[in-house]
Amino acid sequence: MRSISTATALAVLFGSAALSVVATGTASAATANITSPGGLVADGALKRVFVGDSSTGWVVGTDYSGNVVASVSGISGVSALTVSDDGSTVYAAAQGSHEIVALDATTLNVKARYPVTTSKGPLHLAFSAGKVWFTYGDQWDGNLGSVDPATDPASGTDPVTLGLLPEGVSIYDPGFLDTAASRPGVLAIGETGISTDSMAVLDVSGATPQKIAYYNRDYTLNSGIWDIDLVPGADEVLVNGYLRDAYANGAFTQVGTYPGGMPADIAPDGTVALASGTSIATYKPNATKSIRTYAVAPYGTADLTWAPDNSRIFALVGKSGGGYTLKALTDPEKNVPTLTVSAPSSAARAKKLTVSGKLSATVALPAGVKLQVTRTDLESTKGKALPTVTVKANGTYSFTDTPPVGGTVTYKVSYAGDAGHAAVSASDKVAVSRAATTLSLNNNGKLYGYGADVKFTAHLGKTYKNRTVAIYSDPFGGDKPKKLVKTGKVNSSGNLTVTVDMTRDTAVSAVFAGDARYASRTVKVTAYAKVKVSEAISRHYKTAKIGSTSYYWFHKNSAPVVTTTMSYYKNRQERLDLQVYYNGRWYDSDSEYFALGTNGKVAVDLGAPGQSGIKARVRSAYINGSSGDTVNSTTYTGWKYLYFSN
Repeated sequence: MRSISTATALAVLFGSAALSVVATGTASAATANITSPGGLVADGALKRVFVGDSSTGWVVGTDYSGNVVASVSGISGVSALTVSDDGSTVYAAAQGSHEIVALDATTLNVKARYPVTTSKGPLHLAFSAGKVWFTYGDQWDGNLGSVDPATDPASGTDPVTLGLLPEGVSIYDPGFLDTAASRPGVLAIGETGISTDSMAVLDVSGATPQKIAYYNRDYTLNSGIWDIDLVPGADEVLVNGYLRDAYANGAFTQVGTYPGGMPADIAPDGTVALASGTSIATYKPNATKSIRTYAVAPYGTADLTWAPDNSRIFALVGKSGGGYTLKALTDPEKNVPTLTVSAPSSAARAKKLTVSGKLSATVALPAGVKLQVTRTDLESTKGKALPTVTVKANGTYSFTDTPPVGGTVTYKVSYAGDAGHAAVSASDKVAVSRAATTLSLNNNGKLYGYGADVKFTAHLGKTYKNRTVAIYSDPFGGDKPKKLVKTGKVNSSGNLTVTVDMTRDTAVSAVFAGDARYASRTVKVTAYAKVKVSEAISRHYKTAKIGSTSYYWFHKNSAPVVTTTMSYYKNRQERLDLQVYYNGRWYDSDSEYFALGTNGKVAVDLGAPGQSGIKARVRSAYINGSSGDTVNSTTYTGWKYLYFSN
């Protein structure tokens, strides 16, 4: 006897295509990102913020949210920015071209350029008494200059004046400058660096600057200056973000400290903003406990400035990989209270429960603060307001409620805030019990022929209000996703029926979403489907019965071809079984798997036996798990009988 020969292969070439997907979303305004900080200043008249980038020579203008609205390039080596008192002009110190550049605050178009005839500077800027003040020079020869925008160069008078440090005032390096709106005509100047310690407060309201106070670097007061701020409403300067140095009778005396941090800036009302590590904190004048702390970035803060109306702090914070981005920090003068809410993790429906918590703040809260309470549940998805609750003197509060429905119930407690405190809210969830209902689905484990239309019926038991059931079908195989077949209300008998076309083994599930008094429930059944399979015999010269069985008749040297047609699935194979009749019984000869073509067909040449009188039979089969996949149930064709004559 001969084995089955190798069948003719049908090769199918599949091409592949790579898709490039571009994700789209809602457009948003660009934010200010820079490489090397070169000045930061806010304009209250236009509500704009201006940022300089010393490495690129750009000056960028943003709105109070940090969105870029204007920009200009060509400000070589920009190191500092200041704004005129009326907010119409931005002045930039351009170290690369040794000039002060006047920019229109609205458009950032260049209005004027003022050459500074020095090889070192200008470095730092401030605006006071109608003039732009700047420092210039290098170590051992720092000095002060000014630009008078009211002077027309065409008149023959140079708007730029150098060498304006008063007699007896020496600033050996180009110093930091600062002014305060509440101190018109007053200018603070401090040497830059760890090895320098001199500082001065000058009256610049007249024709030439006059000394108000001066400290000549004996390293006992500050031990180096990296930042200086003129304090509004007091004869003081803030040095390095923590040293409060008062001045009187021409001298400086240390009068207090803040917890520390640089850079620093002081709001017009005296509130101090200090950067320290990864955070920025604000303090009331002379206080040591912060009003508010912002966690800004793990890469530090390069510069910060207040909005003139005290509503925001603008900070240049470091980014991963380098560079800085502008952030706007809102409500910096409002303390953020801490609010806790504690509710039971679980509770019975329609039974009273107690919710408690505490409201606390580092800045004292008003007496008798009231909190708003909202309950959200399955019947009040947008929230239901409950009676307000009053906070006790020790900050604690509590209230009782009887949840009318089950499921997840959320209690949200809110404090609306006040003049000195930001709004805050917190919530906690309670799992409120619900009754269980019954849900069933028929046809579990049943086997159906390929393509059978099978009715699946879900039966729902007692519920409160929701009588809707969703039925899903999930055919086996990764190429066909789970889909919703039907969703709807059950009939008066509690039933909902769908019809599923059974071309594969299929998981069918019924889902009840639950309601206010009954919990959700899901049931799943699995029904099975055979493949669609048939086989055809060719190369025979006739069909005729032997006994009661019909045979395909072949000459002994003819090779039968068995063509199997089966419902296709990727990488599916059919199994061909061959048996031979001998001495009154059928014996297994061979079983072999053959891959289907994409048309679901495969033709197998059985080969010619070369002798007569042989009886054989063949059948085709799909074997779950062995035919290349598991998406259908094992299926056999009937036997077809072959006879080989002379």
